Amino acid sequence: MRKRYFAILPALAIAAFLITARGPAVASPAKYEIDPAHVTIALKVRHIGYYDMIGLFTDAGGSFMFDDKAPAVSDIRIVVKTGSFFSGHKKRDDHVRSADFLNAKEFPEMVFVGKRAEKTGDRTGKIHGDLTLRGVTKPLTLDITWNKSGEYPFGGGLLGGKPYVAGFNASGSLKRSDFGMTYAVDNGLVGDDVELILGFEAIRQD
Repeated sequence: MRKRYFAILPALAIAAFLITARGPAVASPAKYEIDPAHVTIALKVRHIGYYDMIGLFTDAGGSFMFDDKAPAVSDIRIVVKTGSFFSGHKKRDDHVRSADFLNAKEFPEMVFVGKRAEKTGDRTGKIHGDLTLRGVTKPLTLDITWNKSGEYPFGGGLLGGKPYVAGFNASGSLKRSDFGMTYAVDNGLVGDDVELILGFEAIRQD
């Protein structure tokens, strides 16, 4: 019995060496969902040449795959409820939601789907994809910055540990006339160029 025990030891040593020689496990992408309580999607457009009007969408969400060890991002889908537009002025908000602009009644959502990610720096990149708005789909590129990933300072309690969160800022631009919003373009009362500003925290789905 003793001889058999010592005969097994070399085999166990070899197996242990093979396991440790492989090194640490390679990180893999995880699914993240945008936290609806910590997302900002805004637009900026020039009004009669005098100033830039800024409006917000108060209802948005989405998900994506992200590997903060690589880093790499994929499978991006962001959905914005067009009827949630808000600028602090009811008459203007109703007009922006109308058929002259967003036509929120007929097209209640605008959707961005990322097709390809391009790394431009350690924490910066471009997301090339398609934006569907008012039933029209056009290419849209977002410049994105990865701000931070880590265990969230809040959460936990009786239901478990604190969530793991990643935070990003992004920006892009479009011409609203490309999506059929031609109201007040020719006379210059409302600018055709629209800047998009995004910021959000997303929770890893373990």
